[in-house]
Parts: sequence; C-alpha cells; structure tokens
Amino acid sequence: MTLEEMKRLKQEKGYTMAQLSDYSGVPLGTLQKIFTGETAHPRYATRQAIEKVLGTGQMPENTPSLTENVHIPVTYHYVHDSQQSGPDCVHENATVYHADREKRQGEYTVADYYAWPKDQQVELIDGKIYVLEAPGFVHQRIAGKILSRLDACIEKNGGDCIPLLSPIDVRLDCDDRTMVQPDLIILCDKSKIKRWGVMGAPDFILEILSQTTRRKDCTKKLQKYSDSGVREYWILDPEKKLLLTYDFIHDDLPCIYPLTGTVELALFDGRLKIDLDEIAGFIQDWPE
Repeated sequence: MTLEEMKRLKQEKGYTMAQLSDYSGVPLGTLQKIFTGETAHPRYATRQAIEKVLGTGQMPENTPSLTENVHIPVTYHYVHDSQQSGPDCVHENATVYHADREKRQGEYTVADYYAWPKDQQVELIDGKIYVLEAPGFVHQRIAGKILSRLDACIEKNGGDCIPLLSPIDVRLDCDDRTMVQPDLIILCDKSKIKRWGVMGAPDFILEILSQTTRRKDCTKKLQKYSDSGVREYWILDPEKKLLLTYDFIHDDLPCIYPLTGTVELALFDGRLKIDLDEIAGFIQDWPE
C-alpha cells in the first residue's frame, strides 16, 4: 500500500492520527513521520499494522468509535463582514490533523506545541492551540520595514535592546501552558534569551491584524501581554489604517492613531519614532 493510498483510506474512514495510533498500536510520532513523508521506508511490521486498520477498518476492543462523544479540537477563523454591523463570528474551519482525542482545548502543554506537525504554525495560549495562517505580503512588508527602522535607531543610539521578527517562540508566562508567536518584539533583558527563543515577556510587542487574528490579538493577547509584564503593545490594523497603542509602563489609556505623521515608542521615551505615512504607503501600494 502506497503512502497516497494510506492517506486516502485514512481520510475516507475519518480517522484522526490519534485514533489510527490507538487502532494500529503504532506510536503517534511514528505515524506523523510516515504520513508527512519524513520516514520514507517504515519497518515492515509498522506498515502491516497500519494497513491492517486501514484495509479492514478493524479496531481493537474497548476503543471508542467515531460516533462516540470524543472531542477533537478545531481551527477557528474569525470572519468579519464589513457590509454588516453585526459582531464578528467564529467559524469552525477544519479538524486539527493530528488531534489527540485524550486532550481537550485548555489541556495542551508546551510538549504538545513542540510535537505539532511542522507544516502547521500554531500558538499555545492557556492550554489552547490556535492554528495560524501564513502572513500576507502587506503584513510582512510592514513588519519588515518597522523592524529595520527599530534596528537602525537602536544601533544608532547605542542601545542594548534587540528587535526580532516572527517566527520566534515566546514562552510568555514561563510556564508550560503558553507559547506565543508575536509578529514583532523588542527584548531588552538579555537574560530571557534562550537558544530556542525567549523565556518571559518581551518589553515591546507589535501585532499586525488580519481577519483571522483580529479578535485574538485585540482581546486574549491584549490581556495576556498586560498581565505577563509586556511594557508596551501596539496593534496595527491595515484594513482600517489605524494604530492602537497601549503604554503599560505609565498605565496610560490606549491611544488610536490614523496612519499619518509619526508615533513615538513609550519604551524609549520618545527617542524612537515610526513614520506612519510610510506604513500607509505600503498598504496603498500592495492592497490585501
């Protein structure tokens, strides 16, 4: 049985990777490597075990069937219809490809985050997995330009802070329940730097909104960043051409800026400014 045949039969039977692992006795990690093509030549006994389940649909005794009340986490997309005045709606998009039926949203850990298939970028927030979409061209152009401006200004002024662009693992709460991927960060405390990423809260975070991240960035992440000790948080909305800034250093009220003129980073007491007209130009030149 070829890999394509196994994939087709798995899809036809509606098995998750966790269920196929339970039914065949093949470890979940081994199955993931086989189905992604990382293991091109699995052992004969392993292949036979998989083919037996996929070929016959035979399941071990005392194994829950697909019709039982088994939770499989799903990917959520937040979709806003600009033609309507109603609130954003949450839509279930697709089941997570390797969902562990033994775990529910809220129970995932950093170990699960690292075990997630590499073809899916995810975030872990308070034990919940969020699948991320690849950023668009405008998103990356804006993030890259802001990074270059920050890097040049910090270097010019002899600062020790380090600006970093996503993807970068940030273990925000220093626990095993949260690992985020901010679009851009500034880190001034070098003791938080680890070989794998950042342990603790960065000093500054920028998130660039998209339709699928809007609600999470403006609510859940806002609260997490504030509680964890992030000193300044910016939310840039390319669609509405607005910048929302939170100065947690001075506990100021949030400020809303149209993308015109310049805006100062509270983190550097006004010594570092970002040209908002330049950012607006990127959105105009390369619309989403």
